[in-house]
Amino acid sequence: MKKLFLSAILGGLTLTSCSSDDDVSPENPKLEVPETYTFERDANSSVSYSGQTTRLQMTSEILAKFTDFENGSETLLLDMFANENAPFENASLNESSKSIKSKVAASKLYFSANTVESAEIKGDFDSYISEQFTAVKANKEVLADTGKAGQIAQGTKVRYVNEKGLEMNQAFAKGLIGGLLADQILNNYLSREVLDEGDNRVNNDAGMLEEGKSYTTMEHKWDEAYGYLYGDPSIPQQDPNSVLNESDDALLFKYMGSVNDDSDFEGIAEETFEAFKTGRAAIVAGDYQARDAQVKIIRENISKIIAVKTVYYLQAGKEQMAEGQTGAAFHSLSEAYGFIYSLSFTHNPETGAPYISADNVENYLGQLMSGDGFWEVTPETLDTISEEVAAAFDFTVAEA
Repeated sequence: MKKLFLSAILGGLTLTSCSSDDDVSPENPKLEVPETYTFERDANSSVSYSGQTTRLQMTSEILAKFTDFENGSETLLLDMFANENAPFENASLNESSKSIKSKVAASKLYFSANTVESAEIKGDFDSYISEQFTAVKANKEVLADTGKAGQIAQGTKVRYVNEKGLEMNQAFAKGLIGGLLADQILNNYLSREVLDEGDNRVNNDAGMLEEGKSYTTMEHKWDEAYGYLYGDPSIPQQDPNSVLNESDDALLFKYMGSVNDDSDFEGIAEETFEAFKTGRAAIVAGDYQARDAQVKIIRENISKIIAVKTVYYLQAGKEQMAEGQTGAAFHSLSEAYGFIYSLSFTHNPETGAPYISADNVENYLGQLMSGDGFWEVTPETLDTISEEVAAAFDFTVAEA
């Protein structure tokens, strides 16, 4: 965290309140950073990310139905994923033109010229739904065993796994943290290719607003990135960290809170929030050097959250297996599987590429699913993957 904070200083930034007079750059000596994510124009809020809130609400409904074999179905969840045929209980979601599927693996940086891989990734999420409501549902009343899907106990809870011990809902949910949220935040909305697209800089400098709106295009793109992290309705827009670990969010914000609770990574939530505020203030001030310095911090931090949870769940699964807690171990390893999947959507600001390549991610997932999958995965395999992931992000397995 000291290194990340230093990067903010080196970027010429001091994280301050709205009344700051500290120098930020020669071009803009008075960058005003509010205490909360509050930006206004003519007494009206200039912050808007309703589309991101809509997609997070859609995700919540899908996840609630994923293990509801009585009310859920393959057709229903595929329709929810694509927002087709009015599938949601919340009528306003059915009326929306948004969908989750359209934004999975859809970033400007990683997928605009890679539509084949984008389609394959979308297909992976379709397959998690299909397998849950075919192979897993067919065996929902029987005990899972080596090579056989079914139910498995985790304490007093019942989990449902495929023949390799994988919970499809966990693969889906944790995979979306990378495939939807991280990809859209890090590789789309915070990219120069989106922020500076067309005449965005010129229009932002001139204060030219989108028609009928209170924001410039660049301001709105930044807010949309913010919305994928902080947009769950249970999270207050202006001061999200006031409900850290207390919101209804089940995706990135939730796991930022758990990583922040680890003393080795304490402060990552506040630093990320400060970077979002400071970058937005820099856009208002037209200080693009300051803006880009904050993008670097956000990319490092969100990527690291995914990596820390990957290692954490791999090690939790290893320990639970050693203690004979098979259901708990499979649950942890299923979460690890989803977080590993998400690693290929991380963004190393030094290279402009994922910290761990898609090929390496595929190799790790293959190792977990080899043979009978979790039923026979070895502690050595879990340790090797853990060590390689931790090394790529410059922390240790013990820290995670």
